[in-house]
Amino acid sequence: MKLVLYKLHPEAPMIEPAPMERAWMDATPQQFAYRCLPLNIANACGWVIRSPVAFKAIWDGKPGKEAIRIGSNGPAHLLPLSHFGSGVLTFHVNALFRTEPGINLFVGGPPNAPKDAIQPLSGIVETDWAPYTFTMNWIFTRPGVPIRFDEGEPFCFFFPLDVAMVEAAQPEVREIADEPALQAAYGDWSARRTAFNEELMIEGSQARTEKWQKGYFKGRNPDGSAQTPEGAAFKHRTKVRLRPFV
Repeated sequence: MKLVLYKLHPEAPMIEPAPMERAWMDATPQQFAYRCLPLNIANACGWVIRSPVAFKAIWDGKPGKEAIRIGSNGPAHLLPLSHFGSGVLTFHVNALFRTEPGINLFVGGPPNAPKDAIQPLSGIVETDWAPYTFTMNWIFTRPGVPIRFDEGEPFCFFFPLDVAMVEAAQPEVREIADEPALQAAYGDWSARRTAFNEELMIEGSQARTEKWQKGYFKGRNPDGSAQTPEGAAFKHRTKVRLRPFV
């Protein structure tokens, strides 16, 4: 699948595969947050665009465009601006993206990267046809609180999305008892988890040595056997490896 970025200026945006690491995950005791594989995959399952300059901004709580003040030593054309008012900070993405027919771009802020007093907004852009750029917008959540973006800090995260596939999903609710094998596997996992958590309270126990259950991380069933889902497309991932834009 092709994902093309067309430069609109001599310098392309600072864009690269998203990193898995997060400062708050690094700071957890023994970096235990990285034991959560779904977090790791989500963090890195896309590309980021980084701010070319450092800046500070503050919103006074009013709806006008002048309610946001931005301060920086960087050139004005590289800075975000107050374009919409209502506490929305707007970053221009100086590139035109093209995806294959039927594929859009999901655009938002970096996953699992909370930022105090400001929240990224998300959008889905029809990059398979539109000859338009898009903006990345963040909305202040509290007035009077200064926020800061460092030079090189990601302000945008995106990945290709097949919206038709989402629309084609057929949601159902079923009784787990209708799937005896699944019910048995779930029951086995639930019992093992309860026993493991109880054993964690015991000094010198095997659970204390193991620290955490690794079945999901390793792609294993509760009894240690390999996953065997239907369909040849199954692939257990512990990392996402995306190509850079070249």
